[in-house]
Amino acid sequence: MSYIEFNIVTIFPEMFKTPLNESILKKAREKKLLKIHLFDLRDFADGKHKVTDDYPYGGGSGMIMKPEPIVKAIESIKAEKPDSRVILMTPQGKTLNQDYANTLSKEHSWIIVCGHYEGVDERVRQYFVDEEISIGDYILTGGEIPAMVLIDVLARFIPGVIGGKNAIKNDSFINSLLEYPQYTRPATFRGLQVPEVLLSGNEKHIREWYHKQALKRTFERRPDLLAKTELKEEDKLYLETIRKQ
Repeated sequence: MSYIEFNIVTIFPEMFKTPLNESILKKAREKKLLKIHLFDLRDFADGKHKVTDDYPYGGGSGMIMKPEPIVKAIESIKAEKPDSRVILMTPQGKTLNQDYANTLSKEHSWIIVCGHYEGVDERVRQYFVDEEISIGDYILTGGEIPAMVLIDVLARFIPGVIGGKNAIKNDSFINSLLEYPQYTRPATFRGLQVPEVLLSGNEKHIREWYHKQALKRTFERRPDLLAKTELKEEDKLYLETIRKQ
């Protein structure tokens, strides 16, 4: 049975307990498809006060996470799980997208280091980390929330985590297109109608409508994604009619 294992190194392990014990992630953990282990970085720090950060050499504002406890944590985990690859969550990393996530999902075991303050000692980044990952061009308090995002994204690739075999096939970004509009009961809500084709029962027409709507929505909201999509001739003609409207 396939599974992915995450070993999370953080100074705030309590942050993970509720998000990782709800909804799909909870079910995945109960099925042993997703394994989560939390490691408090302070447990690897020396001294009475278990300090994990210090002032930067050369001056500057803020604090830097010390290399010793981080490396001790990584080496301790690797002693038990030598095949684990190490991720540093950092705004300087490669931006996470669906294609990158697909590549990452091939690995079986990860160690995630959650950065904090002004970042980690550069020696950690250079010599003890395999992947540096960012979830976007904005600033967050630390690497904990990005780590949760990464876990949620990768969990969806594990067979058995999401419903039927086609459950994620039409998700946004899976085929470089945004997802088509979705509707449910009632068919009429405050005078607003569900598109007639979706009530027709004609599967061929419905699939065609889905595809055209995905093309249209991607063109309107994320036209950059179309450059990554293999478009058929009829798709190009359809998009040209939209451009002219």
